Amino acid sequence: MLAVHAAAFGGRKGEEIAHLVNDLLIDPTALPLLSLIATEKNNIIGHIIFSKAKITNPELAVSSVILAPLAVHPDDQCRGIGGQLIKSGLMRLSKAGVELVFVLGHPMYYPKHGFCVAGKHGFDAPYPIPVEHADAWIVQELRSGVIGSVRGRVQCSDVLNQPQHWRE
Repeated sequence: MLAVHAAAFGGRKGEEIAHLVNDLLIDPTALPLLSLIATEKNNIIGHIIFSKAKITNPELAVSSVILAPLAVHPDDQCRGIGGQLIKSGLMRLSKAGVELVFVLGHPMYYPKHGFCVAGKHGFDAPYPIPVEHADAWIVQELRSGVIGSVRGRVQCSDVLNQPQHWRE
């Protein structure tokens, strides 16, 4: 599974992401988390993690997670595998009562899967996102009416709460 992240992101970035995945899987502050893999012919070709997050808003408790990271092996990209992992994860999270899913990701990819710009709805990332990349901080509501009724800064697990993970 770590090899998929290393290959998908390549070079030094791939190594960093593989370490992030390993660390997230053992970080108690990331729990509960959802980790899904895509396989083909007994080989892991994709992987996604959703880890615990919370919004700093004492007036309303909202169940939320952060999607990070998502990887598909380069030989298997552009086949819809990433989208299938997202869809499966969102379906499972919705059934578990999760209301919001955040991601810092490609602003042309994630909106195809129902995500919209989080900052426009009053959700601040754990670390400031430069204005030129503001549309990469995105959210999807899994329960209608949550967006618009809550705002605040998103807090994530200790492992993910490092500034190097918040650069697009």
